[in-house]
Amino acid sequence: MGAAASSALVCDLYEVTMACSYLREGMTGSATFSLFARAMPPQRGFLVAAGIEPALGLLGDYRIGPEELTVIAGLLHRPESDLRALLGMRFEGDVWAVPEGSVVLAGEPLVEVTAPLPQAQLVETLLLNQVSHQTAVASKAARCVLAARGRPVVDFSLRRTHGLSAGEQAARLGAMTGFAATSHMGAAAAYGVPATGTMAHSYVEAFRSEEEAFRAFARAWPGAVTFLVDTYDTEAGVAAAARVLLELREAEGQQARQQCAVRLDSGDLADLSVRARRILDAAGLPDVRIVASGGLDEYAIDALLGAGAPIDVFAVGTKVGVCADAPSLDTAYKLVAYEGRPVMKLSSAKMTAPGAKQVYRRPGYADVIALRDEPCPADGGVPLLRPMMLGGRRTGPDSVQEALSAAHMRFTADLVALPEEAKRIHDPVAPVATDSAALTKLTHDVEQHIREERAAAPHA
Repeated sequence: MGAAASSALVCDLYEVTMACSYLREGMTGSATFSLFARAMPPQRGFLVAAGIEPALGLLGDYRIGPEELTVIAGLLHRPESDLRALLGMRFEGDVWAVPEGSVVLAGEPLVEVTAPLPQAQLVETLLLNQVSHQTAVASKAARCVLAARGRPVVDFSLRRTHGLSAGEQAARLGAMTGFAATSHMGAAAAYGVPATGTMAHSYVEAFRSEEEAFRAFARAWPGAVTFLVDTYDTEAGVAAAARVLLELREAEGQQARQQCAVRLDSGDLADLSVRARRILDAAGLPDVRIVASGGLDEYAIDALLGAGAPIDVFAVGTKVGVCADAPSLDTAYKLVAYEGRPVMKLSSAKMTAPGAKQVYRRPGYADVIALRDEPCPADGGVPLLRPMMLGGRRTGPDSVQEALSAAHMRFTADLVALPEEAKRIHDPVAPVATDSAALTKLTHDVEQHIREERAAAPHA
């Protein structure tokens, strides 16, 4: 079990076969790989860079020890002596990356790794696994925050995410993009995020009546309570909740039980929220909030508020946790330089640009993708990629909570500056990054050189 948990085994087998060949050929020179999203998913006007902090932690722990070597040898059906060059390998390279929480565009490098070629190759799968999924989920979570128009959004995704790690990631990414709380207790404790939760329909069903259930719940939990009101008939459930809340205030004082709520979890939420609001207001409970849940994401939230639904809090779960409308992000991790030689891929629709890079952000997200050693454009710009690891060591020792807080502040600032058309829920228009003149020229020159070499090479 110990070997199986190693970050060195979070790896596609072909990474190892290539690394072993590199080592056999003595190809251990410095290589730079660039990780980027080729294109925006449908209905996305921006992406939120995420998964980078967890990936850096895994790189810091990377090591091929005797246990890992035994596993690898067994999977390759080779004696361990054939793979001895892998033993003791750690990640000793440099990582330049966009800080988590940054709003980014298609084609822009999110992470660039410079390390001895075998090391840089071996960490490809690990990096793509962390950054691709978490960037996709963070981007959808951010759109939920936009759709809610200032109303709180909370994370209820754990029970339907694709595994325990994905559930923790969803809670963290929601907090990064502005969610108010999570139902995931472990993630709440780990990241310093408020925990939230109400009751299930099974709780109400266990009692002989809704009122009995609500009274019992209130006796167990002084202070603010949220009653789930749609187990049987929603309007009757809201009325029962109102009666119990009025009883509590009469017994405990009018200032007691502030911030209470009712939760709607099914049916026509727009219509039911209007009916619930009427019942609560007529009972003299205008301060009691309405929480909505049940298959919500940014599209549903936008439609509900567009219809005038008086909903105060949105609980999102499955569709956000699994990024239902765009569950995969078309990312790539491509070699762009080896031993000082810029390289590129020429495949149709998947051509890459050579050389280590920097991204300069200019007002209005008129971003410029430049070569790493290029100066800032004459008309200004802020460099996005920063050195996150040097020689295999982290440059920023922040705690996970400090890193999350910084990422949230970064996201908030970036979102404010993003053009309005990119923030639209339907048919957004994403800004497009452009290549600098120097990168354009290098790309042309390298492509021309490759084509000339191929034309001159003898053909079988």
